[in-house]
Amino acid sequence: METDQEPYVQLATLRQLHRVMADMNTARSLADTLQTVADGVVNGLGYELACVNLVRPDGDLVVAAFAGNSAAEALITGRVGSRDSWERRLAMGEAWGELVFIPHTEGWVLDDDDVPQWYTDGPAPRFEDEWHPSDRLFAPMFTPSVPGGTCGELIGVLSVDRPRNGRRPGAWGKEALQMYAFQAAIAISNARLRANMQRALVRLEREQQALRASEESFRQAFEYAPSGMAIAEMGGDQHGRILRTNDALCRLLGRPASAMRRYSFSDLVHPEDIGTLLRTSAEGGRTELRLARRDGSYLWVSLRNSVVADTTDGPRFLLTHVEDIEERKRRELQLAHRASHDSLTGLPNSAELRARLSSRLCQRSQTVVPGLVESVDAAYGHGQVDPYGTHDQYTTAPVPVTDGGLQPYDVSGHQFDFRAAPEAYGAYDHHVHTVAPESEQDDGTKGLAVLFCDLDGFKSINDRFGHNAGDAVLIEVARRLGGAVRDGDTVARLGGDEFVVLADGLGRADAQDLAVRLRNEIIQPIRVDGRAMRVGASFGIGWAHCGMTADEVLKSADERMYIEKRSRPKQHRRAG
Repeated sequence: METDQEPYVQLATLRQLHRVMADMNTARSLADTLQTVADGVVNGLGYELACVNLVRPDGDLVVAAFAGNSAAEALITGRVGSRDSWERRLAMGEAWGELVFIPHTEGWVLDDDDVPQWYTDGPAPRFEDEWHPSDRLFAPMFTPSVPGGTCGELIGVLSVDRPRNGRRPGAWGKEALQMYAFQAAIAISNARLRANMQRALVRLEREQQALRASEESFRQAFEYAPSGMAIAEMGGDQHGRILRTNDALCRLLGRPASAMRRYSFSDLVHPEDIGTLLRTSAEGGRTELRLARRDGSYLWVSLRNSVVADTTDGPRFLLTHVEDIEERKRRELQLAHRASHDSLTGLPNSAELRARLSSRLCQRSQTVVPGLVESVDAAYGHGQVDPYGTHDQYTTAPVPVTDGGLQPYDVSGHQFDFRAAPEAYGAYDHHVHTVAPESEQDDGTKGLAVLFCDLDGFKSINDRFGHNAGDAVLIEVARRLGGAVRDGDTVARLGGDEFVVLADGLGRADAQDLAVRLRNEIIQPIRVDGRAMRVGASFGIGWAHCGMTADEVLKSADERMYIEKRSRPKQHRRAG
């Protein structure tokens, strides 16, 4: 029964409970909150011992805080009880609302489980509601539930022991402990949230510090890199527009950084390299191309693009590394020139001559059908046919791909793909066949003349004046031959005192006139070390046509040269 004094006792307890709840919600950390919860049970609810068992991430419960007995605190704080053992305890006791009470008469079956526990000393109870040292009282703590819903998730269990008045709690005591457990759950949840937020803030600050350090490292690496660096836009209308450059790139191109931001790389690249640049920009990777300097000259560079992507928005910009390779390119061109040109005269050598000649000849000779090539070119959208079909005069560069995506020629420029051409053209190649005049008379046919030149009397110069004089004569003959032919004609040295001239678009009379003109140039006196020397020249005129090999063409011209040499009087072939 309640006494007259009980309402006053309850009011005092409520005030004390209010104070400990306020302390519980103002603790600075999760550990402080847990200890405040345990202390509040002892100081505010009148129990001698209180233990906070907190659910760990693996589901087991650990003794996270203890109040009321320092010896017990040292013994069991940090010890763990399995979730299964705790669930058995919470299921077997008497339900006092949300509290669970296990009397000493039943609790003996739990003496050997793994839940950490402490028993207070004291005599056996003398009254029915007196507290027994082996009685157990638990207050489960759940996360706040949604209004109208069931209890939230279990976050811990308050276990209390030995009320100070020595009696089992009455209705008010049960209500107060249940209320306190509810508020403790809220305080612990909030403390956990604060702890998580603090950890997240610390982690974020560390990440930001690392990002700032990374950005500073990148800035320094970018600004002070010994080779050119640039950042350009990726995608959209402003694709390739330069956003930022370092000093090395500005010095390399002779342009200030403020001016560089007005350009994109497509504005600076050599017109012939624009396709290479676009492929590299789209795919990332490395290429070699020419960039314009401020003075209008072009510089060979190695350009490497890295696509810097955002995980959410996709590609954002290109990081471009530009390295000066002008000197290497110059050496490569020199090596290529040496491989294809005579070291003494600078003329194309035998291998280069055969390559240029082979580029004009297909494997089989065909009669040219008038209007065929012009009609096929019209079908492919070409305005006209150059005199060499698909190539520059002495190169093997393939023609561009047509608008329809077809490339009508192979790398030699001979094979024609008729997929887009009228079927009436049948199996003819899309190739302006090289033809030769049919008769010894000039019938108006223009062809590719091959003039084989052998110097007369050159051996006697070597014998009389030495190889240095002979070399000087060869150099002068090469100069005279090069100056006497048209732009686009080829003058090559086969070796020794033999030279070959390729001249396209000539008739028989034109070729003979050219041979006479070249001979007249050669036989003029050549001064070497103050001496006037003369050499003669014999020319054989051959004609190249499809169906022949380069060696066959040269052999034909060589044979005609020997015929011409033997037909001339010996005195006309003597050196002076």
